[in-house]
Amino acid sequence: MGRITKNKKASLDKLEKGKSYSIEEAAQLVKDITFTKFDASVDIDVRLGVDPRKANQMVRGVVSLPHGTGKEIRVLALVTPDKEDEAKEAGADYVGLDDYIDKIKGGWTDVDVVITMPPVMGKVGQLGRILGPRGLMPNPKSGTVTMEIGKAVSEVKQGKIDFKVDKFGIVHTSIGKTSFTPEKIKENAVEFINTIIKLKPTAAKGSYIKSIYLSSTMSPGIKVEPKSVAD
Repeated sequence: MGRITKNKKASLDKLEKGKSYSIEEAAQLVKDITFTKFDASVDIDVRLGVDPRKANQMVRGVVSLPHGTGKEIRVLALVTPDKEDEAKEAGADYVGLDDYIDKIKGGWTDVDVVITMPPVMGKVGQLGRILGPRGLMPNPKSGTVTMEIGKAVSEVKQGKIDFKVDKFGIVHTSIGKTSFTPEKIKENAVEFINTIIKLKPTAAKGSYIKSIYLSSTMSPGIKVEPKSVAD
């Protein structure tokens, strides 16, 4: 067994084994137990009472976090020339079409979100094998295939994220940074959880929110009492 570092021991000492904390307590604790020298991400893991192997129990959606993620999101807009200015004005980092399609075919994927429009999906669809496994393939359900390019770019830049339950029934995402105030961490967490609750599949039986854990990069997980999060 590896040696427990001084910082990890200090973190563990602040947590009561087996205790579930309110979201207010957890939002403060996640800051208290983080000792990284950089601004660590605050992550949330939600285990759901669903069977993701069944299509009618898949949970997928989008959420606009009130305080954003704290990350600089790099956006590529694959658009026709008449939409380029709209994309640039909204803050897209990369704007174009054929040149970027060729670049991606050559292995370039140095972006966080790809936004495009229906008329060019025939071209963008060729990139499915490259973008799909990286979670970058534009999708109408997540709002990344739209004619409202400027709006879509702005929303992503302001903290709109899309999420999907994994094969283990867990939804995982980053909801901020440890430099955020506890109030901002809490409000982002509440917005995220309540969005998941609204997406509960009718086929899901029994307890829907099984567990919630809040953590930061390299910190232990803090168990959150679900009732303290849901409205």
